[in-house]
Amino acid sequence: MARKFSSLAFIASSAEEAQKAAADLRAIYGDHDPDEADVIVALGGDGFMLHTLHKTMNSGKLVYGMNRGSVGFLMNRYSTKNLHERIADAVENAFHPLEMRTTDVNGNQFTALAINEVYLFRQSYQAAKLKVIVDGKTRLDELTCDGLLLATPAGSTAYNLSAHGPILPLEAPLLALTPVSPFRPRRWRGALLPNRVTVDIEILEADKRPVNAVADHQEVKSVVHVRIAESEKLTARILSDPDHSWSDRILAEQFSN
Repeated sequence: MARKFSSLAFIASSAEEAQKAAADLRAIYGDHDPDEADVIVALGGDGFMLHTLHKTMNSGKLVYGMNRGSVGFLMNRYSTKNLHERIADAVENAFHPLEMRTTDVNGNQFTALAINEVYLFRQSYQAAKLKVIVDGKTRLDELTCDGLLLATPAGSTAYNLSAHGPILPLEAPLLALTPVSPFRPRRWRGALLPNRVTVDIEILEADKRPVNAVADHQEVKSVVHVRIAESEKLTARILSDPDHSWSDRILAEQFSN
């Protein structure tokens, strides 16, 4: 059944191509305040889409992206034609972000959300040493590596894939725990975890081997402890064309060269 909506808001990244696209679309379809519109049309690349999803989290707003950036994995194809019809027929994907809670070397605590992944990485020339705990049970007493990330299905085709992690179907109730350049244990290549678990990561020798933590684009320096769990209260909503759905894109990525 076609989606009913009454108003669109066009927002764009700072890129010249995105700004021009926004001007063209506003001239054709008009424009509304993002706070009042039913659907927000985001024009840019994947980074801008993530930024938009963070801003609209739990607002009930639907976000329909069109690619005016580079990769545009999260975006639909750009066209000025039949936009009302495309949005009416679009497939909705609703998902929960990861919540990252960190404590740094000074005891400061910080919370951030991640739609793609939470990533820990070494800050110096020395490899990080991490203790990995899942639902209160220690799974790795000591992981020596360049980094470690926990990715959602939505983020499994991003940095997780570059780190040789698995691609997860969008509907899968799983998270991918993927090491970056693991040294010890040498044969450990990661794990698939239920999306309801809580993952605690303790940084060993934090003064000697400093580690930073990143939730999407928000970075915390010199952490000593990171707790990650999927948020049950927060939801982001994104629309994709039915002939180019997000699920299809993730599936297709598994068969690409």
